[in-house]
Amino acid sequence: MAGLKEFSNQPAAFRAGARSAWTSVFALVLAGTYVGLGALAHDFGFSPWWLAASTIVVWAAPAQVILLSTLANGSTLIEAAIAVTLSAIRLFPMVVALLPLLRGATKNRRALWLPTHFTAISMWVESLRLLPGIALPFRIAFCNGLGLAYMAVAFAFGFVGFYLAAGLPVLLAAALLFLTPMSFITSTARNSRAVSDKVAFVAGIVLGPLLAWYQVGLDLMWTGIMGGALAYGAHRLRRVAMETAP
Repeated sequence: MAGLKEFSNQPAAFRAGARSAWTSVFALVLAGTYVGLGALAHDFGFSPWWLAASTIVVWAAPAQVILLSTLANGSTLIEAAIAVTLSAIRLFPMVVALLPLLRGATKNRRALWLPTHFTAISMWVESLRLLPGIALPFRIAFCNGLGLAYMAVAFAFGFVGFYLAAGLPVLLAAALLFLTPMSFITSTARNSRAVSDKVAFVAGIVLGPLLAWYQVGLDLMWTGIMGGALAYGAHRLRRVAMETAP
C-alpha cells in the first residue's frame, strides 16, 4: 500500500469522505438540484418529510422526479415503482464499475450494501477519482462518508426548496433540476480517456436525443444498448488493429 493514503481508524476515513463531499463541486450541484426538487414536491402537494423519505429510499434525483410526477398524475404505487425501477437500471453499471475498487476491503459482503445504495452520479464520479489513492482497508468507510454527506446536502436543500417554492419561478426550478445531468455529462467527458469511452459518450449524446425525438419507447435503454455495442465494437477493432500491427 506504499503511496496510498491511510487513516488512523475507520471513523477518520469516514470523516475524510464527508469532507471530500462537502468541498466538491457536486455538493453545489446537489444543493441546486434539490432546491428544484423541493419546489417540485411543494407544487405537487407532497410534504418535505415525504421528499426526505424518498431521498433515503430512492437516492437519485431523476428517479425522484419520475416518482413525484407519476404519483401526482394519478398513477398507482405499482406503476410508479416500475417506472422508478426502470430509471434506476442506469445505476447498475455504476455499481459494477465501483465494486472492483472496494473488493478485498472486507470479507463481509454486507459491508458493501451501504456504498452500493449510496452509488449515484455524484458519489460514483468522486469515488472513481479518489478511491485509487486510498488504502484498501479504508475505502468502504470513505465511500460511506462521501455518500452520507451528499445525502445530507440533499436533505437540507430539499427543505430549502420546499419552503422557497412560493417565490421560485418554474423555469428556475426546472433549470436547477438540470444541474445533475449536466454535471454528469461534464465529468464523463473529462474522464473519458479510452477510445471506447469516447465512442460511448458520443453515441449517448447523439442517440439519446434522436430516439427521444422520434418517440421510441424505452429510449434510454436502447441508447445504452446501442451505445454500449458501438463502444465494444470500437474496442475490439482497436485491439485487433494493435495485435496485427507490425
